[in-house]
Amino acid sequence: MDEAAKVVTNCFRKQEAGAIVALHTFGSKLEFNPHVHLLVTMGGITKDGKWEEYNFLPFVKLRKVWQTVVLKLIRRTLSQRAKAKVQPLLQAAFKNNPDGFYIHAPNQSRTDVKATLSYIGRYMKRGPIALHRIKMYDGELVAFAYQDKRDGEWKIEELSVEDFIGRLIRHIPDDQFKMIRHYGIYSRRTKKVMKKVVEHFQKEIKRLLINAQKIIKGKKWREQIKETFDRDPLECSECGNYLEFRGIAVRKNGSLEVAYANDKEAHQYIRREIDKIESKAYKFKKKEATREAIKEYGFSWNEFAKTIEIN
Repeated sequence: MDEAAKVVTNCFRKQEAGAIVALHTFGSKLEFNPHVHLLVTMGGITKDGKWEEYNFLPFVKLRKVWQTVVLKLIRRTLSQRAKAKVQPLLQAAFKNNPDGFYIHAPNQSRTDVKATLSYIGRYMKRGPIALHRIKMYDGELVAFAYQDKRDGEWKIEELSVEDFIGRLIRHIPDDQFKMIRHYGIYSRRTKKVMKKVVEHFQKEIKRLLINAQKIIKGKKWREQIKETFDRDPLECSECGNYLEFRGIAVRKNGSLEVAYANDKEAHQYIRREIDKIESKAYKFKKKEATREAIKEYGFSWNEFAKTIEIN
């Protein structure tokens, strides 16, 4: 994780960038497949305390740099005896990957930022396997679904309970080992300073955005109708008062319910109107039922009363 953050943030030579790095040790089949995920700021803080955007990362170059860094890290970490044993494998890893090690670099998201961050946050902190991927367990065997990265197809892997547990527990990190780490402007050592800088930057950006919105902001339907027909569509032609949207009621399961209200007072008002409507509807239905009964049975209390008086 340290090396991955260093490789990426070194691209920001004149700025102090930030990176949140998560370590995943598992693949889709729960095999041992260590890799890191990075959430990186596309910009950084300059020496004079200003924010500067940086919209380019040399991903082709990064693959070769990442390959060199990983192989050196392995050599630096292993003992002399172990290093001699795996040296042929390290050389083969370098020779068989002329373009460098794999780096997946998706395009910058231009969609809902909060939704994107929510998805990334869940993905970075997720466990080796989601519960919905486990399709069968009979006490002896476990079957789970996985996506084959080679052809993109979903397939089923079947294991004994012991093998399944074995694949799971090897991904449990050591005690106190942090699977998510923060670097650059996200690191603890610069957190307070960076927070003040970012707050100042956000205020400046907010001011610029508000000014820009005022310039490019389109006219609303009310303003357009005013200009076209020279009248306010929300002004009552009878009394001169203005109409105001307070809420809406919808029919659900045969009865009216408050779907939206601006505030508590509006909610109470709409509720009272619903009660009135339902009360009128009930009285109307009752009258209709009485008429139908009279029509069907030919009976009327008024006619019955007249008959009593005559007798």
